[in-house]
Amino acid sequence: MSSHHIVREKQEPALLIANGEACQPDLLGQLLEWSPTVVVLDSAIWRVLELGIKVDVLLGDFDRSLDLDAIRAQQYPLEIIHAPDQNKTDLDKGIEFLIERGFPAVNIVWATGRRADHSLTNMTNIVRYKDQIRIVMIDDHSKIFPLVGRFEKWYEAGTPISLIPVGTVSGFTSEGLKYNLQDATLKLGYFTSSSNEAADDGFVRIEAQTGDLLIMECWD
Repeated sequence: MSSHHIVREKQEPALLIANGEACQPDLLGQLLEWSPTVVVLDSAIWRVLELGIKVDVLLGDFDRSLDLDAIRAQQYPLEIIHAPDQNKTDLDKGIEFLIERGFPAVNIVWATGRRADHSLTNMTNIVRYKDQIRIVMIDDHSKIFPLVGRFEKWYEAGTPISLIPVGTVSGFTSEGLKYNLQDATLKLGYFTSSSNEAADDGFVRIEAQTGDLLIMECWD
């Protein structure tokens, strides 16, 4: 796979590659086309290097004794960030690194699949950064992002959309879905708006008064 194209830095989302299930090469290639900065987390680096991707930053706690000299020999220039804090996941560290560097947005891949605990933690943790950076988590089956303010987007009729609270969400209201709710309370594990869909060709509108909500556009 060829390296990402050169585009103006921080005008397009950075690409953050975790170490979960790999997405299809075509999807990864599309994201690389418009990613000026590619950050790879810890031991995923070897999988990424095998694909011939140009990497800008390698970040993690390096608890698996990576051969950094061998990695540098394949990637130059390469910024290596040692982030040993065991109270945060490597994905958290990667997002915080991009926030500190002033990036306005990030696309995240390879963050779902494989271990269920990693997938669940990665999906739910992104809500804590929703006011600091625009985050979209993408795999072969869905696009996941936190609700920020009032959401409005045009969809084709029948497009699957799931709305999953992280904890409790109150004052939830939706328009344009097959199953709409007005001033509802959603609670993870008890009441969600999963496997919903756009009712017609047109705009879907979603808002909530309090709490954190994940919007999932699905195509499987």
